[in-house]
Amino acid sequence: MASFSSHIKQVHRNNVAVLRRSPTLEIAGALGDLGTLLPLMIVLAVNGSISLSTTLVFSGIFNLATGVIFGVPLPVQPMKAIAAAAIASHASQRETLAAGSVTATVVLLLSITGLLHWVTRIIPVPVIKGIQLGAGLSLIIAAGASLLRPLSWLYPFDNRIWAIAAFLGLLTSLRQPRIPYALVVFVSGLILAILQVVASDNSDSSNRRLPSFRVWEPYFVLPSWTADAVGMGIAQLPLTTLNSVVAVNALASDLMPDLPTPSVTALGTSVGIMNVMGCWFGAMPVCHGAGGLAAQFRFGARSGASIILLGAFKLVLGLFLGETLLDLLHAFPASLLGIMVIAAGLELAKVGQSLNHGAPDLWESSAGQKKHRDITDGQREERWTVMMTTTAGILAFKNDAIGFAAGLLCHAAYRRWGRPRQNRFQDPSDEGSPLIRA
Repeated sequence: MASFSSHIKQVHRNNVAVLRRSPTLEIAGALGDLGTLLPLMIVLAVNGSISLSTTLVFSGIFNLATGVIFGVPLPVQPMKAIAAAAIASHASQRETLAAGSVTATVVLLLSITGLLHWVTRIIPVPVIKGIQLGAGLSLIIAAGASLLRPLSWLYPFDNRIWAIAAFLGLLTSLRQPRIPYALVVFVSGLILAILQVVASDNSDSSNRRLPSFRVWEPYFVLPSWTADAVGMGIAQLPLTTLNSVVAVNALASDLMPDLPTPSVTALGTSVGIMNVMGCWFGAMPVCHGAGGLAAQFRFGARSGASIILLGAFKLVLGLFLGETLLDLLHAFPASLLGIMVIAAGLELAKVGQSLNHGAPDLWESSAGQKKHRDITDGQREERWTVMMTTTAGILAFKNDAIGFAAGLLCHAAYRRWGRPRQNRFQDPSDEGSPLIRA
C-alpha cells in the first residue's frame, strides 16, 4: 500500500510538471485518438448498439483513473473487432454489451492468475513489433477506405480540399513539433460541424439539431449472451491481448523510457475492470490500444495529465449533453478525422524501425550497466522477416490472431531449422562463441 501511494504521488508530480511546462501540447495530445474514437462511437450510438451518454460518462471516468494511476497518455478506445461486428450485423445493445463482458472476463482472469504475464514473456519481440506495424498500417488503410475515399471536391463542409489542407498541416507539424496540430484540427472540425448542423437545421430535408442541456440518467442493462455475442467477444480476444496489452506495454517503454511502464498484468486488469463495470450500464466496450497511445504521443501528450483533461471533458459532456451530441458528432468532417487516423498509423508503424537497434531484447546488463548487443546481418534478416511475416498476416487476413500465428511459426522455423549447430542469437563477443574460437 505504501509503495502504491508513493507511485501515485510520483505520477501526480510528473503530471503537474508536464502540464505546467507544455499545457497546449498536453491538450492537443488528449485529442489525438479522436480519429479512432469518434467514427465507431457515433455509428454504434446511432444504431442503438450503445448509449452515447453512458459511454461518455464511463470512458471519462476511466480516462481519469488511468491518468492518475499509470501517468502515461494511455487511451480508452473502442474494442474494434466488437465494434466492427456490431456495426455490420446491427447488433442490439444487449448483445454488444455481452460481447464486451465476455472479452473482459477472460482478460481479467488471465491477468489475476498471472497467465497473461507468462504468455507475454515468451512472445518474441519481432512478433510484437510486427503486431504494432500491422496495426499502424491497418489504421492508414482504414482511413483511406472508409473516411477519405467517399469524399467529393465540392461539398462545402467535408471534402477532399479539407483533407489536403489537413495533410499539409500534418507535414508542417513534423518540422514544427510544438504546433498543437490535433487541437487545431479538432477546433476546425468542430466549427465545420456546427455550420453544417445550422445549415441543415434551416433546411426542410433534415432535422439535425445543436446540442442542448440534458442530465444523464443511468440505467441498468442485462447483457444478452447469445451465440453471436459470445462469438464477437471471442473474436476480440486476440486483438485485446496483443494490441491492447502486449503492444501497449512495449510501446510505452519505447516512447517514454523515463516513465514507469504499465505492466501487462496491470493493463489486462484495467481492461477487465473497465468493461465489467461499464457493460452493465450501456457503455461501449473499451480497451487500451497501441494506436491510440501512438496518436496521443504524436500530437504532444507526454503524461497522464492529457487524458485526465480528456476524461473531465467527456464526463461533463456525458452528464449534461448526452445523446443531444449525436447530430453534431455525426457532422464532424470525415476528411479531418481521416488525416488524424493516418497520423496515428504512421506514428505506430514507426515503432518497427527499432527492431534491430534499440529493441528490448537487444539490451543486456554488463557490469551493472545496460549494454546494447550487436547482432549479425543474418540475425537482422531473420528478425526483419519474422516482423514482416506477422504484419503481412494481419494485413492480408485483417486478423491479428492470424498474423500473430504466422509470426510465431516463422520464428519457430528459424529457431528449429536455421543453423542448428550455432546459437543464432549469441553475442559474438561472448567467450566460447564459435567466431571467437575460430
